[in-house]
Formats: sequence, C-alpha cells, structure tokens
Amino acid sequence: MSRYTGPTQRINRRFNTALFNAKKAMTNKAYLPGIHGPRLRRRVTDYSMGLTEKQKLRFMYGLTEKQFRLTFERAKRQGGVTGEVFMQLLEVRLDNIVYLLGFGRTR
Repeated sequence: MSRYTGPTQRINRRFNTALFNAKKAMTNKAYLPGIHGPRLRRRVTDYSMGLTEKQKLRFMYGLTEKQFRLTFERAKRQGGVTGEVFMQLLEVRLDNIVYLLGFGRTR
C-alpha cells in the first residue's frame, strides 16, 4: 500500500490547514509553497473549491487517487446519501481505525 512520503509541510501550506503534523513552517511562511507563492493570487472557482476539498480528504485519509475513486464508486452503488456513505467507508478502513486507536504513529 502506497502513501504520500513527500514534503508534508508543503501540503499543509498549500491547503492552509494542518493535515499532517504541524511545524513552524505554517507560522513562518503564511503564503503558498513554491517560487511564486508570495505573489500568487489564484481565482477561486467552484471547480477549484471542489478539487481542493477532494485533495484534502485524500491526504487526510492517506489514499491514492485510485483507492479514493474506487471507494467513491462503492459508496455510489450503496443506498443512501452518497456523501455520508462515502465518509462512513473512509472511517471504517483498517488503516484509519489503527491510527485512531493509537497503534500507529502517523497516517
């Protein structure tokens, strides 16, 4: 099972949220990561907001794009409200339960 092993503070700064363990980088640099981060002002569209929330969920639960998509397809096939069923499926994943019980240090 793969997981994100890249620079986690970059992800925290991109979303302006502590998805991974927060460090000083969040307070020292209040702008986006990258060379154009301090000057960059992006337009916020409906699509970009949806994509940002999807990416946050992916990083919070430590899923790859394929795992995320297949879980969403399972939620669509089940009855009920798709969003609620999807969140339930994410919460009952074994790796998430191990993390919540404190047996694993990180996601």
